Amino acid sequence: MEESPKVSVLATVHHHRELPDTPYNLWMRDELADVLDLPHDGTRVEIVGGEIIVSPGPDMAHNFIVQDVSDAFAAARAADASYPWRCVATQDLNLSEVHDGYIPDLCVLDRTTAAEGRRAQLRKALPEHLELALEVTSPSTASEDRLPGRRRARPTKWNGYARVGIPYYLLVDRDPREARTTLFSSPDTASGDYMEAVSWEFGEPIKLPEPFGLEITTNEWEPWQRGPG
Repeated sequence: MEESPKVSVLATVHHHRELPDTPYNLWMRDELADVLDLPHDGTRVEIVGGEIIVSPGPDMAHNFIVQDVSDAFAAARAADASYPWRCVATQDLNLSEVHDGYIPDLCVLDRTTAAEGRRAQLRKALPEHLELALEVTSPSTASEDRLPGRRRARPTKWNGYARVGIPYYLLVDRDPREARTTLFSSPDTASGDYMEAVSWEFGEPIKLPEPFGLEITTNEWEPWQRGPG
């Protein structure tokens, strides 16, 4: 008998009944959240490493970091009409090759791909649409965004993004023990690893290389606050 899908619940939601289909198939049909009886309050549901990951909506500091990155791309476009990059937030991303489904904090696409997706009213982007994916960590999801630790058996988003060949992965880690941004590049699709990385501490400007040629100010970026809950 096939085992019931495993559910990792990071929000205050608990689900025990057997699912009517695989988590990935339910996610693809936009049915997973309803099957899990999740509230419609910004709670996110993703498939990471084959498991269901449910997380609460992020805090305002998290959202402003995402906006700062998006604003930097918008400013570059305003300064030069030929600047080719566009951003879209919280876009479903179908990693069909590994049967995962992510909701990156921000996706960066070239303007032609972005225009085509907009006209088609695309519901789920594909890895080949993205040049860069951004994730900003939260206390509940940091372990899903980072490189997997030695004791972790299943892949993280870091592995998934590399496995499907997304050229750049920008990880803003707000953990007080980290407080840095890392740009991963040169994905190895066979191993699911990024082979190159460069980091900046909070407060230092992020200098994205070509094809972006962009500098992002991080003076207002802060780690999350430690505390109960």
